Amino acid sequence: MANRPGFFSRIMQALAGGAGAPAPSDEELRALFAVRSQAFMRLLEANNKALEIMSDLEEALKGKAIFGMSFVRASATAIGVNVFKLVRALSELEPGRYEALFSRLAAIQAGIDEILDRRAAHQGAPLVLHFSEIDRHAADLTGSKMANLADMRTSLHLPVPAGFVITAAGYEAFMAAGDLQAEINARLQSLPEDSGGADASEAIASRYRVSSEIQQRIMAASVPDALAEAIKAAYARLCEESSSPVVRVSLRSSALGEDAAGTTFAGQFKSLLNVSPENLLDAYKEIVASKHTLHAITYRLNRGIRDEDVAMCVGCMELVDARAGGVMYSRNPLDARDTSVFINSVWGLPTAVVDGTTPTDLFIVDRVPGSQSDAFALRESSIKHKFERTVPDLGEGLRREALDPGQAEAPSLTDVQALELAGLAELLEEAYGGPQDIEWAVDQAGQVFLLQCRPLQQVSPAADAAPAGRAIAGAQELFAGGTTACAGAGAGPVFVARKEIDALRFPDGGVLVAPMALPRWASLLSRASALVTEQGGITGHLANVAREFGVPALFDVESASTRFQEGETVTVDALGRRIYAGRVELLLSQNDAPAPVMAGSPVFESLREVTRLILPLNLTDPEAPDFKPEACATYHDITRYAHEMSVRDMFNFGSKSGLVSQASKQLVCKVPMQWWVVNLDDGFSRQVPERFVDLGDIVSPPMLAIWAGIVAVPWAGPPPASKAGMMNIFLQATMNPELAEGAAGGFNERNVFMISKRYACLNSRFGFHFTTIESMLTDGDFDSYAGFKFSGGAADESRRVLRAELIGEILERYDFQTKLRGDNLFAKAESRRHDFILDRLRILGYLLVHTRQLDMAIADRGAADALRQRLLADIEGMLATPFLAPPAAPGGAQ
Repeated sequence: MANRPGFFSRIMQALAGGAGAPAPSDEELRALFAVRSQAFMRLLEANNKALEIMSDLEEALKGKAIFGMSFVRASATAIGVNVFKLVRALSELEPGRYEALFSRLAAIQAGIDEILDRRAAHQGAPLVLHFSEIDRHAADLTGSKMANLADMRTSLHLPVPAGFVITAAGYEAFMAAGDLQAEINARLQSLPEDSGGADASEAIASRYRVSSEIQQRIMAASVPDALAEAIKAAYARLCEESSSPVVRVSLRSSALGEDAAGTTFAGQFKSLLNVSPENLLDAYKEIVASKHTLHAITYRLNRGIRDEDVAMCVGCMELVDARAGGVMYSRNPLDARDTSVFINSVWGLPTAVVDGTTPTDLFIVDRVPGSQSDAFALRESSIKHKFERTVPDLGEGLRREALDPGQAEAPSLTDVQALELAGLAELLEEAYGGPQDIEWAVDQAGQVFLLQCRPLQQVSPAADAAPAGRAIAGAQELFAGGTTACAGAGAGPVFVARKEIDALRFPDGGVLVAPMALPRWASLLSRASALVTEQGGITGHLANVAREFGVPALFDVESASTRFQEGETVTVDALGRRIYAGRVELLLSQNDAPAPVMAGSPVFESLREVTRLILPLNLTDPEAPDFKPEACATYHDITRYAHEMSVRDMFNFGSKSGLVSQASKQLVCKVPMQWWVVNLDDGFSRQVPERFVDLGDIVSPPMLAIWAGIVAVPWAGPPPASKAGMMNIFLQATMNPELAEGAAGGFNERNVFMISKRYACLNSRFGFHFTTIESMLTDGDFDSYAGFKFSGGAADESRRVLRAELIGEILERYDFQTKLRGDNLFAKAESRRHDFILDRLRILGYLLVHTRQLDMAIADRGAADALRQRLLADIEGMLATPFLAPPAAPGGAQ
């Protein structure tokens, strides 16, 4: 009979109250129930999954967890798929009624796609630019590093080597030639998110593999002819300017986004020095490939930087044959109040300073207030034993050579040169409006050259931090000394890292100990509690990244890699320059709360933009005139609208055209109230043709658990109420007689269960308040849940709020997540364990009955506390008896 032509149209006509439409038979009605309930269950499943993804996005918006664009894209895709499923299921409940939702869904999806696909384009821009064609405003084409260097040479007329830049347009031309970017994107999308814990080593191993594959692919690619010719022409111009047929050059990364505020990229990309013209193109590819080293990929993920935002511009500069070189900070990076200039220096090229591979001399130069002639004075110098230096090789590349004893002990800078450098630091600070991190070199003739300039990040110790140099009484000291690279204290198990492969074993929260402050260890800092190295200076790349991540770092710790036992817990006091055995809580309690590491990053900003089309809930009042599909501006709006309308449709299904008796069954029970049950699919153990249904016919564990809570403890009536509370309630009842418990009303106003074998939704009105309890028991990858909504009351607002707070506090004690909006309470508990959810439903059933009219009894917090103890005692007594779910029915029936 259910397959007759016009079956569904005839039933829908009858339900719509069409004139002369014959009422469907019981068999037809049951068939339609089956179709609708299946759609309803699909809708609920999609809704639950969409809300779960929204919860993940809300957590990500706190900025404390590290995620990449793959998380943003995957989340946006997954929630879009589930919202589509939800809308499609809703349309099956009422064919033709919700078509407008599909257009709203498409518009929201288009907006999200536009955000995710947005990227800067450089079509038509030059592939190569000479320094004379660049100023500081060209950073979007050349990267800020080379824009600043060129500006220093052309606008400030400072000593900067001549050079040119292979621009972002050149990079895009190279990537487009072999469709490299699409291939790289596909490989990066396959990377798992590093959630820490046991999955961390697997995530790093995957990055190793993908990093190697991408770099090999880039090195195997050909530089397109137009770009190759532009590079060769720029090099020829460089030779003309230097009046030399061959100029040895250095190639340096200048990626877009590098040196942006809060993201130094220190040491993450490769620089190649002493490159011959024959290898210029290969050197360019090698620097582009360094964008995808393990530590560079990890750094971007940790800092929330999208791969597509990092166009790899490359600067090519005349190589300085350095007698000495190093890095200077125009201010103290560890104390924003200290205006001294800090200079680290070594013999030879400055690479040994930035990569932390050798001891460095330290010069501290003070600004002299009110001075008219000598603006600076050398405050102190610390000269180390420098056993080797880095110099250009005779052929190509670099080599290390040992220093003779005299030079090894000698200062690599004269006092005059240190003061000259401090003067340049002051000039650059004024020009660029803030503290600067500057790389420099002094050539064989004694001329100073500036090789890099970028903003300097400064931190300050907490005001109540332990003074530097003072030991902590009662703590077992393991080491005293060293150099503070980043202030703070951290504790954890010691992990000694010597080889890059060691990163696979690094534990979350470990104290990273390394012989040298190599930039490659930066990939572990997001998971480290502290950093300790035997060598390295505060101006090195690793120190920069440690300060960026706020990881306490202590350098120059003699024999660190052998002094501490692997796995032993230590506390590193970087500011006090001491290391202690075990955890020293006094020190750890003084740490500032960690800053959100993702906040402000490009990936985070992409998430913020995307979630503006996902998370905000604008449709809050189902009775408002704008609660309609056209008003849905976000995915959350669509889920809210669809869930509300689906419940209404399921309720209204039985109430239209006098079909209440067919759509629902009155529950036979001893509770002196009317309860109705709508069987969505398989919630009854047999067909129930009669008007009444017994509890023994119910095979829905969620409904039976709620019912078990309702009848667990007999309701003794409302507690004594104050005169003010009673008068308030009488006034409310007089003004709104519809609130009376026995008032006549439609199907929606009864105490109604909608059930299946795995689902129950109770809409209840007890006296003056309204409650919804909803639960689904699921299998698979998403959690079962018990949801609770509570609102209403007849007392004044303060009493209603006290009652809602009381219920919320009780539910939180039993693992519910609660939200309180005035006197409206929303709560949800989730678990993959069905027994856990069924016990929570018993609690909700109990509270449904025993919080009736509490608002007139709760006058203050003291009264609420007394009632809480009684309610908790009842709940504990109820939970002491296990709930036994009924055996599964062999198929169920309508």
